[in-house]
Amino acid sequence: MKALIVCTNHKDYPTKPHKTGLWLSELTHFYDEIADRNFTIDIASPNGGFIPIDERSLDRRDNINEKWYQNPEIRHKLENSVSLADVATETYQLLYLTGGHGTMWDFPENVQLQDITRRIYETGGMVSAVCHGVCGLLNVRLSDGSYLLNDKQVTGFSNMEEKLIRLNEEVPFLLEDELKKKNAHYSKGLIPFLPHLEVDERLVTGQNPLSARKVGRKVLEEMFEK
Repeated sequence: MKALIVCTNHKDYPTKPHKTGLWLSELTHFYDEIADRNFTIDIASPNGGFIPIDERSLDRRDNINEKWYQNPEIRHKLENSVSLADVATETYQLLYLTGGHGTMWDFPENVQLQDITRRIYETGGMVSAVCHGVCGLLNVRLSDGSYLLNDKQVTGFSNMEEKLIRLNEEVPFLLEDELKKKNAHYSKGLIPFLPHLEVDERLVTGQNPLSARKVGRKVLEEMFEK
């Protein structure tokens, strides 16, 4: 079995001095869930090469972050990610789109990511995403021309969460609003920043960073326990 994890290459906000990029726990917590299930796990990004990490997500108190970020193999994958242009889509049964604000600039319009997502989904694979990574699903069309998200139960980083961290004026769009525009059935947890998950057959989405582990667990349940 092969899993493809996609991360952002984008690190700059329009006006904020601090950098964005991958939110580390959204990679490490998911990775930790699937690592012992005999997956070959590849990490890709739109441009390939170095994946920037949001400095605010480098939490040393997070043992799972430390475990995987200090792992030489993972660090090598993060510094030398596969370009989406070089991904052999037909070999993967699982796709996972990580978040971090950077994704909002280089995921939504990426036609290679859209093609990879469509192919994995239409060949019976599992598509999953967390937090801002869900924006990579916004413009995915299936072979019949319909949007993947049309009439699907989904979640993703909420408008309230964006406002609470004061980045709602910095991002190019609000994810919750855009998901609703695609005729997705958006839901969110009652309390911001706590784990929330939505499952619609082979589509699993998580609302925020704390949802990443639950996404991993649900993906395994859907793939191996049904």
